[in-house]
Amino acid sequence: MKTMSKQSTVSIELHNGVTMPQLGFGVWKTKPGNEVINAVKSAIEAGYRSIDTAAAYDNEEGVGTAIKECGIDREQLFITTKVWNASQGYDSTLKAFEESRKKLGIDIIDLYLIHWPVKGKYKETWRALEQLYKDGAVRAIGVSNFQVHHLEDVIAGSEIVPMVNQIELHPRLSQLELRSFCQANRIQVEAWSPLMQGNLDLPVLAKLAAKHGKTPAQVILRWSLQNGIVVIPKSITPARIQENAAIFDFTLSAEDISELDALNENHRFGADPDNFNF
Repeated sequence: MKTMSKQSTVSIELHNGVTMPQLGFGVWKTKPGNEVINAVKSAIEAGYRSIDTAAAYDNEEGVGTAIKECGIDREQLFITTKVWNASQGYDSTLKAFEESRKKLGIDIIDLYLIHWPVKGKYKETWRALEQLYKDGAVRAIGVSNFQVHHLEDVIAGSEIVPMVNQIELHPRLSQLELRSFCQANRIQVEAWSPLMQGNLDLPVLAKLAAKHGKTPAQVILRWSLQNGIVVIPKSITPARIQENAAIFDFTLSAEDISELDALNENHRFGADPDNFNF
């Protein structure tokens, strides 16, 4: 059976009351056109109801096409996109939002994020997101790649606390301090690159995968779920897409979780939010 129906019922409630699926589907580096259209359709067929894209991915139009053609009511889907760095600032963010909305072909975006904390701009960008939220154009707003000091800066000068912080997060980069801050401020943590960009050849993962009759990828995704993290694995292969969704029929023990926690070495596969130049 292809459809993971149980998956679609597992959701997290954001601090404004909006519910968000805990397992989503990411489309970073998925080519525009047929590749992203087919990948999103495969994901929806496999039971995913949350799709994460961004203006910078250049595939919002394809995501929009898949949404239209998938046969699932729009109300059952949770769509996230992000404003890119070059578009940050108040007026330019509002313009970028309209462009994303047009490409996606949807009236209301479920979650809109600031992609990176561009110094000197992200506070004005956040002000634009607050306006979009007040206008009802988005159901939830948040940030991506924000460290504690970025979040403190935004919260201190804003009316609305971000609902989500999407960050690089996996057992080798567990971000405990940032996760603790987010929890204290009711900011939902969401993980990008949860599968460590495919660097899964670790003895502990192999051992736990064998123990549970699962793959290393499924073990890591399960670790994320049991830590209360929203996770958005990416794939363009239907079998892998289905495999990544088959993580609701087993549970890691406290000992398993501890072994995975011990993998942390603050290792980033992506850029450092305090030192990026794009």
